[in-house]
Amino acid sequence: MGKLRKPLDAGCGLPVALEVMGERWSFLILRAAFNGLSHFEEFLSVLGIARNILSSRLTKLVEHGIMARTPQDDDRRRVAYTLTAKGLDLLPAMLALRQWGEKYGLGVPSNPVLVDNRDCLPIGAIGLRAHDGRPIAYADLKWLDRSELGKAGTPCAGPDGANC
Repeated sequence: MGKLRKPLDAGCGLPVALEVMGERWSFLILRAAFNGLSHFEEFLSVLGIARNILSSRLTKLVEHGIMARTPQDDDRRRVAYTLTAKGLDLLPAMLALRQWGEKYGLGVPSNPVLVDNRDCLPIGAIGLRAHDGRPIAYADLKWLDRSELGKAGTPCAGPDGANC
């Protein structure tokens, strides 16, 4: 893979994502939300997290638009924390991390198993795909400055040997 010529964080979304999500409790709160939990006391009892840390993390997730905080109609003192579209978009990253942990940490698949609704079979491994959907590996990748995309003479070869 080609080398980067700029500082690693220049124009890269990873530091931005890590600023929001880069600590354990935020991921565990999201996992709980993806599993249907939505109330402070539910998160508290399932996660075993300190109240102040849970409050801080939920506030940060709401501030960044990953979760929404909605007072309940039946009891305005009680609120629900739900995933926003931005939060739901974190699912592939969460699943990739979970699968990595199963492979290199646990050595076995986690329980419960995530399945698709249509046929109730486990989801496949999260992986890299090219723009056309074909699976690719690390060896198939290179870094390229965005200004070079689609230019003649770019050192990429298309399927017919032509430049990208």
